[in-house]
Amino acid sequence: MFNLNIIHSCVYSGVYGLVNINISSFDVVLSYVITIIVSIIFALILRVPLLPNKPYMYSFDVSALYPTPIIAMGILSLFFVLGYTFIYNGIVLSVVIGIVTSLFVKYLFYEVFPKPLQNDGEEAS
Repeated sequence: MFNLNIIHSCVYSGVYGLVNINISSFDVVLSYVITIIVSIIFALILRVPLLPNKPYMYSFDVSALYPTPIIAMGILSLFFVLGYTFIYNGIVLSVVIGIVTSLFVKYLFYEVFPKPLQNDGEEAS
């Protein structure tokens, strides 16, 4: 029903855009983990709250857990798909992306993605 060998061969043959990666799967996973950890820690150093305000479901506040590591992983995957890993198999690149992403979330996130308007015309808090 679901053959993993076909998916494995498709991924390594470039069907999903991963043909340009010249590093091992372990290095890719390690780079993602480092990006997540660095972005969360550096966001906490910049005093971004760990969790958004309650209620979490309707909160449009940024936090260290969301969207900081999600944006960092997306940017890192763009670099990997383009085949750019920098030095040390992408580890230095993952640290730099984690720091830049946390700076982006702290200072520029609401400039790029403004909060939605409420019913009375004011921004959501």
